[in-house]
Amino acid sequence: MKIAIGNDHAGPAYKKAIVDFLTSKGIEVINFGTDTFDSVDYPDFGHQVALAVENKQADFGIVICGSGNGIAITANKHQGVRCALCWTKEIAELARQHNDANIISIPARFTSIEQAVAMVEVFLATTFEGGRHQNRVNKISCS
Repeated sequence: MKIAIGNDHAGPAYKKAIVDFLTSKGIEVINFGTDTFDSVDYPDFGHQVALAVENKQADFGIVICGSGNGIAITANKHQGVRCALCWTKEIAELARQHNDANIISIPARFTSIEQAVAMVEVFLATTFEGGRHQNRVNKISCS
């Protein structure tokens, strides 16, 4: 499995903890995020993660910004990307089960690092249920 990750200045500590978790599980990580707390623009990193998922260079993506909203909106501009803003493990699980989300967006200013790692773990371990949900997912794209 290969995961693309990107973050703005709100997420370097979150990214480090998540990358450490993923690599401890033998998961390859493509790091598009910043490693400093200097102000940067979240779209620069959200687009890179979404492109990696869109072009099948990564199986899943993780994006992190202060609210999780801006970077999720950015990622969702890409074809085939279904980025879900998650703030609990249960929301992360449902994003995969019902929405076939392929990118998780984490709001660094509203979750703890421990919550973020737990959400990523659940997100990656959960499979899409298909069935009635597939019909709904098929209706998401505008093209």
